[in-house]
Amino acid sequence: MAVNEVRSVMTALRVLDEVAAREPVGVSELARLLELPKSTVQRTLRTLHAAGWIQPIGAEMTRWGLTTHMLRTGQRAAGGLNLRDVAVPVMEGLRSATQETVHLAVSEQDKVIVIERLDSPQPVRTFIPLGMAAPIYASANGKAILATRSEEEVSALIRRGLAVHTSTTVTDETELLAQLAEIRRVGYAVNDEEWRTGVSAVAAAITADDGSAIAGMSISTPAQRMNRKLAVHYGGLLKEAVRQISGALGRGRH
Repeated sequence: MAVNEVRSVMTALRVLDEVAAREPVGVSELARLLELPKSTVQRTLRTLHAAGWIQPIGAEMTRWGLTTHMLRTGQRAAGGLNLRDVAVPVMEGLRSATQETVHLAVSEQDKVIVIERLDSPQPVRTFIPLGMAAPIYASANGKAILATRSEEEVSALIRRGLAVHTSTTVTDETELLAQLAEIRRVGYAVNDEEWRTGVSAVAAAITADDGSAIAGMSISTPAQRMNRKLAVHYGGLLKEAVRQISGALGRGRH
């Protein structure tokens, strides 16, 4: 392979890595982070898009995120648990029962990334693009996953700092630890507009045999449709849903 070809491949891998870490992200930010000309970044993005690895987020092709092709490839590399194949039929049942949007997300460091979404049939509904990353401490899926982590891991996250995203984002250490304890007690997490104003969600963790989180599954609604009674009801539905998925994945590993 010629030197220029090697350089092009390395550039593409660097751009793909930054998109995965920062999505949705634009050309200017990528060019600054990678110290590359904007024209080079734009050309690389178009190549990755044509190959099916990334997709534009929004109507204009100015910000980019991962495609499900990229996410499926990562899942196979992580062990081929067939998480999506097992989860989607259960997600369909949840959507049918609630008429709300159902998300499946996996964790990556201090974030959770949406890898599957079944949309609500209602005209007013929540929308999160596939591949979008949310803070693990300020989203329902994230908190459900975070509650399975060790005290040391949670403390390290808090030391790195908890950014404010909305007026209800929990950034106080004592309050967050109390929330995580409650999630462990009841088996599900609730997000009260903590990441995005106007969006509420309930989530539970899909776990491995050792109790560690494989993924999170959530029911997401416009905030005006959520109340405490519904949150408890959705929590019960989700606990049964993730129990089924965790069991199926466990059997598949043996």
